[in-house]
Amino acid sequence: MNKNEIKIIGAGLAGCEAAWQAAERGCSVKLYEMKPEKYSPAHSSPSLAELVCSNSLRSNAPTSAVGLLKEEMRQMDSLLIRIAEETAVPAGQALAVDRDKFAAAVTEHIRNHANIEFIQAEQTTLEEDPDVQTILATGPLTSEAMADSLATLTGRDRLAFYDAIAPIVSAESLNMDIIYSKSRWQDGPGDYLNCPFDKEQYLAFITALGEADTVPLKDFEDAKYFEGCLPIEVMCARGEDTLRYGPMKPVGLRDPNTGKDPYAAVQLRMENKEGTFLNLVGFQTKLTYPEQKRIFRMIPGMENVEFERLGSIHRNTFVCAPLLLNPSLQLKNNPNIYLAGQLSGVEGYVESMAMGLLAGFNAARVCFGKAIIPPPPTTAFGALIKHLTETDPDCFQPSNVNFGLFPAWEKKVPKKFRGEKRREISAAAMAEWFEELQ
Repeated sequence: MNKNEIKIIGAGLAGCEAAWQAAERGCSVKLYEMKPEKYSPAHSSPSLAELVCSNSLRSNAPTSAVGLLKEEMRQMDSLLIRIAEETAVPAGQALAVDRDKFAAAVTEHIRNHANIEFIQAEQTTLEEDPDVQTILATGPLTSEAMADSLATLTGRDRLAFYDAIAPIVSAESLNMDIIYSKSRWQDGPGDYLNCPFDKEQYLAFITALGEADTVPLKDFEDAKYFEGCLPIEVMCARGEDTLRYGPMKPVGLRDPNTGKDPYAAVQLRMENKEGTFLNLVGFQTKLTYPEQKRIFRMIPGMENVEFERLGSIHRNTFVCAPLLLNPSLQLKNNPNIYLAGQLSGVEGYVESMAMGLLAGFNAARVCFGKAIIPPPPTTAFGALIKHLTETDPDCFQPSNVNFGLFPAWEKKVPKKFRGEKRREISAAAMAEWFEELQ
């Protein structure tokens, strides 16, 4: 490789965004991907940037933390956010995409970029080469061999917890005499389908859920779940009303058939633009396949539902970022290696893309002899970097972007104005950062 070449391992969300950022800045990129010769336990498509757990990129409101992160990514010319908007499906205030069209569009852009050489080959080791800028973006399902190589290189054992994905169902198999369209609090039909429970139905459902068989972990596995993506049965075990105050919250979902809010409700979100497939919102699960079919058909309106995909459980690997990473996303003991995506210690699709964006951007600057300047902590980018590098290592856990990661207010700001104020501060900080980068 010459000094302007970058090696990227993994063509998921983070790897594709990193490759695009570096290539657009004039670097020659070699992007390695093991699919379709080999698949992880949760992936099935040969396309790049495959979405697995959900098709939602969460809130698009710029006054929310994740919406603000998207806004900053647009300013940085994010390829994946642009494609997400081009392949969006209705989802209220959220940005959700048609998974197949999203992945196909990303694949086309990456495979056809003049500065990106796509190589279909699995990489199992990290090499210490001071002349090569390498971005590791193999994701939460990093292979055992690559994880072992990373652990050997860093001198630290990896951390792991287990993640679960939700089922997808066929729209034509739903009973629309019971199920109704409505987004929370909005008048008239909305972008979500809602399955209403009365109290008796809800109690029967959670009883069955609590007694159901789950997929057992192996003897050597330690189930450390991410709190923002708990399996539905794990939440159920925390108390009778846990689901009613979580993913089955009925508030704002008045049933037009009764004129009242249901006792609980399961929401379904469109998986594709045609609306033929739907995702059970918040229903990540590690139930066995027979139990999923039996119990989820207890949901009102889903008595005869056909499943297009059943939920499953998979490993999620990440490093202890505060011990290992610089704010540039470079390894402290080997600055020619960058970590991107969920492997770096963030959680969520958008956050993974964002760390891929920064890794590609930073590696490109190094290639052309420019200094790396971390984003300001008052930006969403900077808040995530601060979480990765300044959190107490003993209690570090992957995190979605949230306003709790931002600097404390210097002066008291009323709660209803805080999102807009964060947006204003971010805009000013991003402008100053761009000027400094010049």
